[in-house]
Amino acid sequence: MDLPRIFTIRESSHPIHNPFTAGKLAALGEALHLEPGTRMLDLASGSGEMLCRWARDYLVTGTGVDISSVFTEQARRRAVELGVADRVSFVHSDAAGFVAAKPVDLAACLGATWIGGGVAGTVELLSKSLGPGGLMLIGEPYWRQEVPDDDVAKACGARGKDDFLVLPELIERFGDLGFDVVEMVLADQDSWDRYQAAQWFNLRRWLDDNPDDELAAEVRAELDTEPTRYTRYQREHLGWGVFALMRR
Repeated sequence: MDLPRIFTIRESSHPIHNPFTAGKLAALGEALHLEPGTRMLDLASGSGEMLCRWARDYLVTGTGVDISSVFTEQARRRAVELGVADRVSFVHSDAAGFVAAKPVDLAACLGATWIGGGVAGTVELLSKSLGPGGLMLIGEPYWRQEVPDDDVAKACGARGKDDFLVLPELIERFGDLGFDVVEMVLADQDSWDRYQAAQWFNLRRWLDDNPDDELAAEVRAELDTEPTRYTRYQREHLGWGVFALMRR
């Protein structure tokens, strides 16, 4: 049970494994008006930056769950670095199906709604851990503009154009699921650039250091194609945001 090596190589320098900068993460924390002692569950928590920063800045407590052993260890080290290891913990486990032992005030899944088979299933999963009046955070891609066909959608990393909705339709979808959207912080193209372009640097540095590794050919092929694919298709068409929800 772990992420493929290529993923951890690609994002080895990333404190945040989504197209979200530290500034965007700070803006989200401020927008939520988090109270000291807020209990949080973060599914697919990655390297733990959100939970650790908010434990430091807003005195939240909580648990992060992630399938990557590499990222889970990074999260534990980050908790020590920020002096919050007594307030947060990180579990190496598959977040799909994970339910908190006690209801939490804030349940989150940013950029990994595949753990519930999509938005609806992830909302349902997080609902099982969320206490009355609690906040839910969903981080999810959306189309910045209608994509013309499935080929363009696939070039953006989707399986097809129906994988994602345009922003107004995504907002409506949350309503259909019985939740009000009470806040949102959206990535911009600079956020995407910092997320994607940093991957190319990570890949190149790794390739220089590991030319004979069994993954070297795969990494070389990705470096040959990804910058063009991203700038030609994904940068213009794909958005991403974090949406704060409350049950109606």
